[in-house]
Amino acid sequence: MAVQTPFFGKREPESFQRHTSAPVAPAPQTAHSAAPVTTTAAAPGGAGSKLTVGPNIKLKGVEITDCDTLVVEGTVEATMDSRVIQISEEGAFRGSAEIDIAEIRGSFDGSLTVRQKLVIFSTGKVSGKIRYGKLVIEEGGQLSGEIEVGTGERASPPRLRQNEARPALA
Repeated sequence: MAVQTPFFGKREPESFQRHTSAPVAPAPQTAHSAAPVTTTAAAPGGAGSKLTVGPNIKLKGVEITDCDTLVVEGTVEATMDSRVIQISEEGAFRGSAEIDIAEIRGSFDGSLTVRQKLVIFSTGKVSGKIRYGKLVIEEGGQLSGEIEVGTGERASPPRLRQNEARPALA
């Protein structure tokens, strides 16, 4: 007769290991596996936090915040304020985004404000209400909708308060 340990038996206490700020290595993937939604902790080198929505993944009805880089390989319907968005050829983003840098190889549909640089590659399609600081469109890339240069974040010149002293004219 085999001896089994009880299912709800006592277990030896596991030693608690404190989480360090070392970068998290993504799991290796095969060519035909679908990557899940993953996040990576901030790396010491300044890479920041990264959210990847893998192929065949649909992320819908969320607000994405505190994410330095969003990589879209599947489908995302969301609102976000981030530093960088990268949409792969198979990726699609629908919704509203305020971004520093956008690199579009797939499709974006919605309201997009790019504070610095919008890059649309040859396979990229961007439509909706688009505002950008700088624009680069590779041959074959598509841009349509209500398009404006400038993001509306220009600093106004400083004004003197009424009780501030003005320099005397000599």
